Amino acid sequence: METEPQFLALRAIFEAALRRIDPYGMLKQRLRLTGGLLVAELEQERFEVDLSRFARILVLGCGKASGRMARAVEELLGDKISGGLVCVKYGHTDELRRIEQVEAGHPMPDEAGVHAALRLAELARGAGEDTLVINLISGGGSALLPAPLAYVDNGAEVRLTLAHKQEATRALLSCGADIREINCVRKHLSQLKGGRFLRLVAPATSLSLILSDVVGDRLDTIASGITCADESTYAQALGIVEKYALAAKLPPEVVRCLELGAAGSIAETPKPGDPALDHATNLLIGTNHAALLAACDRARALGYNVAPLTCLLTGEAREVAKFLAGIALDVRRTEMLVKRPACIILGGETVVTLTGEGKGGRNQEMALAFLAELERDPENGRGISFLSASTDGSDGPTDAAGAYASAQMLERCRSLGLSTAAALGANDSYHFFEALGGLYKTGPTMTNVCDLHMLLVE
Repeated sequence: METEPQFLALRAIFEAALRRIDPYGMLKQRLRLTGGLLVAELEQERFEVDLSRFARILVLGCGKASGRMARAVEELLGDKISGGLVCVKYGHTDELRRIEQVEAGHPMPDEAGVHAALRLAELARGAGEDTLVINLISGGGSALLPAPLAYVDNGAEVRLTLAHKQEATRALLSCGADIREINCVRKHLSQLKGGRFLRLVAPATSLSLILSDVVGDRLDTIASGITCADESTYAQALGIVEKYALAAKLPPEVVRCLELGAAGSIAETPKPGDPALDHATNLLIGTNHAALLAACDRARALGYNVAPLTCLLTGEAREVAKFLAGIALDVRRTEMLVKRPACIILGGETVVTLTGEGKGGRNQEMALAFLAELERDPENGRGISFLSASTDGSDGPTDAAGAYASAQMLERCRSLGLSTAAALGANDSYHFFEALGGLYKTGPTMTNVCDLHMLLVE
């Protein structure tokens, strides 16, 4: 794979996107100090805050990119920062001096995340009217801050546990639910998510700088919306459980919590108009759209005719692969969408409904399904190559960002006697591409804005 010109081109395109969405670089570019003002200059928005109004500046955060974001804020504000804490995924720390970092589990929450959530909650409660709280939020925050809810049922207190949250997360990740649905449920099982964290911060002033990892960039979905109003409800969360027939797969305490919430016996998450929102500002600093534009620029520089299709791609990974393979074959045959040599680029985030016991992630499964479609091509995928990868460098519970498929990969697959059908049936894309040499590994990228899918048609 390393010597294939098509892979080298796809890797260069993807890496250009990563450079554009580096959270350190974005914050250094978009934040500045002007006199006593902290100014944020975004593409379509400008915000400023007078730092002289505050006796303390506290930096809090969660997510895979929050350590890298914290480094930029530290360099900008220096000794103006009174203290802070960010919770990052294992292996995603950066060089910080004033802001403490805690590592925790993702995508499966762990005890380290519970302790980090409790410490962040304590720091938030200690913020008064004379405090500016700068929140650094990116994808992964939901799993990294598990703070299980306690509720009263028939006069007795019931405390959800980490094990309850882990079991619920596992069921949601494997049923085909999208990130918005997953976070809707998680919000209503948490002490911090869905704006409940912001209630702890009030009456302090808060400025939240947010890197989006969700399709459509909804602030109430990124990291389960810990700093904004939540329009979802307990009734909707319970509906998601019913939609995917999860009741028997979830701990009864979890189902009971959602039932009581839907019946009005547990207080809802903060809704629009909640007083906790009065002194809160949320700014979106990075998106999948920005990554897609950078990828397009690099592809053009490499000499390709570029067709960016969408940054809102969703759906079942293997079904999306069929659609993309159809586009590639059509471009090779008719050039109707774009002239060859062509590069078609899409962004978004798909899902996988697990039926097997194998290992992989949504991008690896998509690449595997794409390769299976090339098997049906009478020309064996001639001139077609494909890379699907996650911008955070971690596709599902694996150490690969994604995987690569091409005519050459198909030839290698056949020579090794590998079966795409068997691997798809077992959801075992990781071991399939590991044997084939088609895994794409970047290591932790310290950013996270969903996935990119890139097709080359020569």
